[in-house]
Amino acid sequence: MNQRFLKAKHWQLFLLTFGIPMILHFIMMVLVFVNIGRNDSPDPALMMSYFMVFPFIMLVFSGVFFGWFWAVAVGLQSKVPEEVTMKVGRFKTFLFIPLLYIAFFVVYMLVSLNTAFEGGAPPDPTIFAVVLPLHLFSMFCIFYCLYFVAKTFKTVELQRKVTFSDFAGEFFMIWFYPIGIWIIQPKINEMVQ
Repeated sequence: MNQRFLKAKHWQLFLLTFGIPMILHFIMMVLVFVNIGRNDSPDPALMMSYFMVFPFIMLVFSGVFFGWFWAVAVGLQSKVPEEVTMKVGRFKTFLFIPLLYIAFFVVYMLVSLNTAFEGGAPPDPTIFAVVLPLHLFSMFCIFYCLYFVAKTFKTVELQRKVTFSDFAGEFFMIWFYPIGIWIIQPKINEMVQ
């Protein structure tokens, strides 16, 4: 699977992470507005069925995004010079934490929305005392993954131990993935050939 991500073209990754999800968002929002425009009182069950597309969109985006992270950080380890040691175990742990958080959050939101649409009690506001720290820690983990992927990429490219100043540009390109993937992925394609 790593090789598929590493050998994928930049436009393929862009379409999977942004193209398809944006098209699905656009279609879903058009359907929601059409439903609201046709009816004086929109059907909550129909509205809820439109919002069931969100988990699918999140799965596509998260799967490709974090899968690409995994492929670069783990798949390129064989090309890292022997004298450079990288903490791959920490990266793997920090990669799975946001995935678990996203899964938890999507399930919680679906249950909360479903309960609210069926006329049940609103969600308990104390849940945010749990969600906020988890969200902040998940953000930290994602930034660490950005850091590690950029460091791995630049280490393989330069074939030496690197400092942040060596890979700061790559860090920001990966952070702004929709732009950076067009620059970084062709270089990765060359590395794995």
